[in-house]
Amino acid sequence: MKHIVAINASPRNGWNTSKLVEAAAKGAKEAGATVEIIDLYKLKPFQGCISCFGCKLPKTFGQCVSKDGLSEVLDKIRKADGLILGSLNYLGNLTAGFRALYERLIFQSLTYNKERPNCNEHLIPVLLITTSNCDESDYDKVGYTGMLESYKKMLDTFVGPTKVMIYGNTLQVEDYSNYDLSMAI
Repeated sequence: MKHIVAINASPRNGWNTSKLVEAAAKGAKEAGATVEIIDLYKLKPFQGCISCFGCKLPKTFGQCVSKDGLSEVLDKIRKADGLILGSLNYLGNLTAGFRALYERLIFQSLTYNKERPNCNEHLIPVLLITTSNCDESDYDKVGYTGMLESYKKMLDTFVGPTKVMIYGNTLQVEDYSNYDLSMAI
């Protein structure tokens, strides 16, 4: 049986991104996989890659040696048969929590070897779900398409074949009348 790790990298649990991650996880379950959903912002404190190069040493080659809230998540991804990642777009990029996970996930597989740039022999399919209040037709104009293509390229290379699903025009708040958000409507 296939095992999928699904990660909600939105701090707003129960909103747009987490609902889409849950829907993708449900689809994977219906297809016969087991799925573990992880809410990134509920983990113990964690940080991005500290460039210690511990993952480049022979004893720990290909494994992040930093011990914090992401350690177990990275181990689970390493053993998974598929990965679902969901992040909203904050200020033209994915969330800081997502980027911390992304840095550590990618850097541990990067070898700096021209003949074999990726030490990860267990490539898995990845679904990257992104949300924003920006209309999808404006993604090229505001630079979101290029940003997502960069993430896709690195995930394709170091984790596995990646599909990006974009959801624009998402809700920002439950009651817009409480805020002056004329740009978000």
